[in-house]
Amino acid sequence: MERKLQIKKYKKKFSIAVDGQSATGKSTGSKFISKYFDFDYLSSGKLYRYCAYILLKKKLNCNPINIKRISKTITLEKLKGVKLYNKKVTGLSSKIAKKKYVRNSLKKFQIDFIKRSNFVICEGRDIGTKINPNADLKLFFKCSYQTKAKRRLKEFKKLNNKITLKEVEKALKERDRDDITRKISPLIKAKNAVLVDTTNLTKKQMEAKLIKLVKKSINKKYGSL
Repeated sequence: MERKLQIKKYKKKFSIAVDGQSATGKSTGSKFISKYFDFDYLSSGKLYRYCAYILLKKKLNCNPINIKRISKTITLEKLKGVKLYNKKVTGLSSKIAKKKYVRNSLKKFQIDFIKRSNFVICEGRDIGTKINPNADLKLFFKCSYQTKAKRRLKEFKKLNNKITLKEVEKALKERDRDDITRKISPLIKAKNAVLVDTTNLTKKQMEAKLIKLVKKSINKKYGSL
């Protein structure tokens, strides 16, 4: 799809905060917006995965000192260059994300990234409520569990070839429940966030919806560009 609006040629600032449950399409949607509009993009989940990866690789305990040291070494290049999606990293990253000192250490990286980017989209589970509460546009992705499980089945089978669709659905529900009920930065929809339900949307339909939402928000702030 050809880009229709390259906002970076204008001397403006615009930020988008994207939150939502697992397997709702928020990462796919965020990457699309980033590419289409030429926005700088950050997935906060990769920060937690990177910390987990280093803890496992160096056989370190998860404590405030080690997390603080690791957080200071993070760069965008490092987030691209390591294997962050194996089973052990996924399991540990989910656990350490519940710890207040971990979230506080990684909060600075996210806020600094947003501040130094004129046009930025940041995606995660507490972006619109904690990291970038003043975002120009907030999106919250949701999707039915049946659809989410179908989307993730292939990915889960790479880890366990015998896993069933119902087991994937159960795992996704457990992950979402953990995110929603955790005491530190729980997953909640910001009051002024726009709901994006991808249950019955094809990829092209989702992209068309996102283009419309972003353009509308940019034009609302700056007028027609």
